Amino acid sequence: AVVSTQSTGGSLDFITMIFVLSALNPGDMAHCIANLARYLKPGGQILFRDYGRYDLAQLRFKNGRCLSENFYARGDGTKVYFFTQEELDGMFTGAGLVKIQNIVDRRLQVNRARKLKMYRIWIQCKYAKPELNE
Repeated sequence: AVVSTQSTGGSLDFITMIFVLSALNPGDMAHCIANLARYLKPGGQILFRDYGRYDLAQLRFKNGRCLSENFYARGDGTKVYFFTQEELDGMFTGAGLVKIQNIVDRRLQVNRARKLKMYRIWIQCKYAKPELNE
């Protein structure tokens, strides 16, 4: 997640994190969310979408690619983590944010040309910085 150096704390209405958090080392994730939360205005939201536990991408990893539990290295050297709703809720609420939405999006994608069925799992969340009067 890149925040402009021109942004100041408490100045943003929305921050989007689309397949960003999963690329970080698990030990850095909560710190990242806490840092981003500081940039939100009261009532501002983080809009989040990332990989859910047991997504097809996770199930396709071969032996030797697992770095730690649910954290993998891809062939190109990038890393990916697969989340549960509870893990994400803990990190966002731990940063002082309030849950608006935390859902699992399960989809069956079909490649008709190759006759493949792909079961995808993503987690989509919205968390807000509390209003000043809350």
